[in-house]
Amino acid sequence: MIELIYQHRLISTLAVAIVMISFKYSLVSLVRKRAKKKGLDKRYLVSNIKNLLNFIMIVLLLSFWIDEIQNFALSIAAFAVAIVIATREFIQCIIGFFYVMSTRPFRIGDWIQVDGFAGEVSAIDWVKTTMLEVDIDRYQYSGKTLYVPNNRLISSPIKNLNFLKRYVTHHFTITRDEDINPYLIIDNLREKAKHQCADFYDVATRYNQIIERRLDVTIPGPEPVIEVSTNNVGHTEIRCTIFCPTERAIEIEQKIMQEFMELWFVEFNKLQQLPQHRN
Repeated sequence: MIELIYQHRLISTLAVAIVMISFKYSLVSLVRKRAKKKGLDKRYLVSNIKNLLNFIMIVLLLSFWIDEIQNFALSIAAFAVAIVIATREFIQCIIGFFYVMSTRPFRIGDWIQVDGFAGEVSAIDWVKTTMLEVDIDRYQYSGKTLYVPNNRLISSPIKNLNFLKRYVTHHFTITRDEDINPYLIIDNLREKAKHQCADFYDVATRYNQIIERRLDVTIPGPEPVIEVSTNNVGHTEIRCTIFCPTERAIEIEQKIMQEFMELWFVEFNKLQQLPQHRN
């Protein structure tokens, strides 16, 4: 049987390739269907299945042509350096793949930032890492897909933003002129901010504690923090920090800003009614 395979290596190569590719896509489709029915994220398992079956297929194909490969390698020994230089980027990408698999700086489904680009990791293969781009300022998917060569994962810093996927320490600033004293409304605004965060306060407290234990740092939250400062032109700045579910960060920001504007203009109208302003 083995001799027959070696005698018809071209046919055997095509047969193995077709069988392995068909098996890979059938298995991946089955895993995805089951994951969809159960509402689970199995992209990590799908990626591992693809990489493992690709590796097995390459090993089988190389075993069919090992003699020819050895002879070919000996015949081009003089050009080995040139071949290495020509395929340097590709080799670095493969090394980057093994680096990611061994060190585990992130997993599929994590939010990461590489070379200034942020996204959710959706797939990892031997050459590239595929990410769904995320607007990190608004915590929303942009609809774009990023393909990062694996060699960039060795030479560039990787920021794991996975904690931002569920809860985020969201900062925003409200700037107004200096017409009124902001401390007249700051306590009331702080209470309104607490009211906006009340429905998830207990969950936020637990998640905040989990992050602090894992990272061994202290982070703001879950109490909203509101501070007053001025900018370089003398305008009043209200700096707000809230620890909230990522998908609700912009919504809560807009509600707090609405509460602030209402309080601000109430005090501004009171100020306009004073005698010195009527004159």
